[in-house]
Amino acid sequence: MHYFVTGATGFIGKRLVKKLLERKGSVVHFLLRKESEGKVAELREFWGVGASRAVPVFGDLTAKKLGVASDDVKALKGQIDHFYHLAAVYDLEADAESQIAVNVDGTRNTVEFAKAIAAGHFHHVSSIAAAGLYEGVFREDMFEEAENLDHPYFSTKHESEKIVRTECRVPWSVYRPAAVVGDSRTGEMDKIDGPYYFFKLIQRMRQILPPWMPSVGLEGGRINIVPVDFVVNALDHISHQKRSSGGCFHLVDPMGYRVGDVLDILSKAAHAPKMNLFVNAALLGFIPKSVKKGLMALAPVRRVYRAVMQDLGLPEDMMTFVNYPTRFDCRETTAALKGSGIACPDLKDYAWRLWDYWERHLDPDLHIDRSLRGTVAGKVVLVTGGSSGIGLAAAHKFAEAGAVTIICGRDQDKLDEACAEAKAKGYSFVAYPADIADMADCDRFVQLLIQNHGGVDFLINNAGRSIRRAIEGSYDRFHDFERTMQLNYFGCLRVTMGLLPGMVAKRKGHIVNISSIGVLTNAPRFSAYVASKAALDAWTRCASSEFADQGVSFTTINMPLVRTPMIAPTQIYKNVPTLSPEEAADMIAQACIFKPVRIATRLGVTGQVLHAFVPRIAQIVMNTSFRMFPDSAAAKGEKGAKPQLSPEAVAMQQMMRGIHF
Repeated sequence: MHYFVTGATGFIGKRLVKKLLERKGSVVHFLLRKESEGKVAELREFWGVGASRAVPVFGDLTAKKLGVASDDVKALKGQIDHFYHLAAVYDLEADAESQIAVNVDGTRNTVEFAKAIAAGHFHHVSSIAAAGLYEGVFREDMFEEAENLDHPYFSTKHESEKIVRTECRVPWSVYRPAAVVGDSRTGEMDKIDGPYYFFKLIQRMRQILPPWMPSVGLEGGRINIVPVDFVVNALDHISHQKRSSGGCFHLVDPMGYRVGDVLDILSKAAHAPKMNLFVNAALLGFIPKSVKKGLMALAPVRRVYRAVMQDLGLPEDMMTFVNYPTRFDCRETTAALKGSGIACPDLKDYAWRLWDYWERHLDPDLHIDRSLRGTVAGKVVLVTGGSSGIGLAAAHKFAEAGAVTIICGRDQDKLDEACAEAKAKGYSFVAYPADIADMADCDRFVQLLIQNHGGVDFLINNAGRSIRRAIEGSYDRFHDFERTMQLNYFGCLRVTMGLLPGMVAKRKGHIVNISSIGVLTNAPRFSAYVASKAALDAWTRCASSEFADQGVSFTTINMPLVRTPMIAPTQIYKNVPTLSPEEAADMIAQACIFKPVRIATRLGVTGQVLHAFVPRIAQIVMNTSFRMFPDSAAAKGEKGAKPQLSPEAVAMQQMMRGIHF
């Protein structure tokens, strides 16, 4: 038996051809663009046949009679028993012009070609989208009843069926598959489409929440899902039955699931939190379309909507289909498959295979270089305060990853030591002496950076000063507040604002500000330090809003305690959990790779939540810790004195072990 197939390289077509070639002595002719000739060998290997049984016919779906050469038309005339038309655009995000060119004009050209070669039977693979957003049950013998065909995907599928019904001059049948997902036996799929758009959302829920925590799901209309192996088997079986022209078959799941059920099934497959409470998207139906359209015409609303959808990996039109109102009758298909053993499997039985294949092969994050080298290699990175502590550890990471790494500091000897250390490890730093607390020196330094390096791509504002002293011990030390603010706030701003114009001109740049966990917890004894970092945090929030559309992004790291020379004078910190400089540098690297708005520890976030919702309790907790842990000997001006901790303080240290301050 001889077949002709369009779309033979597609997800369904490739598997249908393999199925057809399992029939003894069968030969499949398949349409292929001339420029895709190199794919033939790979296709034959997949199908397991030689050149005599898988024959490419070169042409173009958008050309009259498929643009097939006249000699090929003559050779095929009267030889094709079954003609399968699968080539189409199956993409909600495709533009209307391309969908019309392929789905409508392409179908017309295919119908003309099938007539020209006198094909025995024309099998048009359409989609349930041809029904539009029909309210109710759509039967297999319905066509004109389709409703709400505004979306080009719906309208072009509907129109292509009309062409087959009215213009095809050979016997024909139409097949309407539901949303096709991967193979129910292997999970194999070739692209993200339909239900797969929700996989990233489910994955993020799993990353954020523990599996036992109840979560809120989205309820909506019914979504009909079928695995590709069912579609191929059903199409192969039904198409070889002798029947008159004009049949239509719904290749769907007879049961179907509501959107909320599908999300819950996929969540279980992903070991994500179970969805116990569902918000019905139909509640949004009371908002008139004119109001929705008016809101989307507002630039801020449109930008927020697009940002949210992009962040969740959902196409902008996805919400249009959440309340999908159509159910599909499939009695003709059921009758045609009776006794064949072919039936649509239950989604619950193979969802885990879909998830496993997606996470191993299709997750978009797999194809993004998330390494530090992929982010900063060849880029200019400035680390202020880079001659020691966190800054030096971060500088080593950047230089090792291939960045042009610039460090600055006040002490030339320390800068020289850092450069020697880098050289010994096989890379180098560019070191400049600079006093970030001196505004004139900041200006000189910035001009030097612009002159020698053309500005920077990544700015790590790490240089800082910390003072741990109670306010009652600072009445006569107002200069503590001035010098802390001068470096931690004004110096940081002076460098940042000097480099921002260059970033804006290039429309790219990322700024990482090293803040403190104390800003979230309002830590006592750090009033000077926390105030300076809080000012920096507030400025950063304002700046990030102003530069959000200019390619410049900001990350604030509310850094917990890190074992550096900065905290060395406070002896009691030797007894509390702290990060190493290398662990802190890892946080800075993650800030540059993923560019989040904020990075904070759970302890810091907990403190922020307490201050927001139960401020009085938060004050009591912080006051208790204030009394437990006295000023250091250095803060009191006492040399050589050992800190005396109360039994409560020792108990608290043990209880908080592993929770980083």
